[in-house]
Amino acid sequence: MLTRKQQELLLFIHERMKESGVPPSFDEMKDALDLASKSGIHRLITALEERGFIRRLPNRARALEVIKLPEAYAGNAQPRRGFSPSVIEGSLGKSPAPAPAAAKAPPVADNNSVSVPVMGRIAAGVPISAIQNNTHDITVPLDMIGSGEHYALEVKGDSMIEAGIFDGDTVIIRNATTANPGDIIVALVDDEEATLKRFRRKGASIALEAANPAYETRIFGPDRVKIQGKLVGLIRRYH
Repeated sequence: MLTRKQQELLLFIHERMKESGVPPSFDEMKDALDLASKSGIHRLITALEERGFIRRLPNRARALEVIKLPEAYAGNAQPRRGFSPSVIEGSLGKSPAPAPAAAKAPPVADNNSVSVPVMGRIAAGVPISAIQNNTHDITVPLDMIGSGEHYALEVKGDSMIEAGIFDGDTVIIRNATTANPGDIIVALVDDEEATLKRFRRKGASIALEAANPAYETRIFGPDRVKIQGKLVGLIRRYH
């Protein structure tokens, strides 16, 4: 399964080669996908190559070959847009959620619990990619969440262990696009990378702070980080 950005890039390359027979430049790809840097294109190209959708031809500049297209692609179909909370499994990312028009009550499982969709895995470590996919639902105590839309993510990595969040935990996230300093958030960087980190302000910049001394705090301009939700709860299973 491809992320939205991976699919957009694949179809952009495919259409350009149909038109001119020449793959687009990295600058053209960057502009077409509205990315902040060419490094994001390099990661997308690598991901597409690893998944068998394209092949880089040796000893030729800008030489790409499209091997296959997504099964859902037909004729002039366009990449799918819209939002579903991020599932994290790779090295890229996806657009953030718009704020809900009105707070929705979560589906009630019984008088004391609610059902929340599990949308996959979130990186608590090196940022990894976002793929929308509701894997299953879990039952959450009603007093753990309030109003608004919520989703759950399984934690992968150890960068938040000093905040009590461990590899294999399930975090409950309230859909949000803003946060206060100190909140633990699902952050999207450059529309490419998603991660679970503590939100801080550094002057006009944004800091994504780990809760593990083995990981450095990452500083970004305010236009590079988008908030996809705030941590409101955690579930841990003991085996």
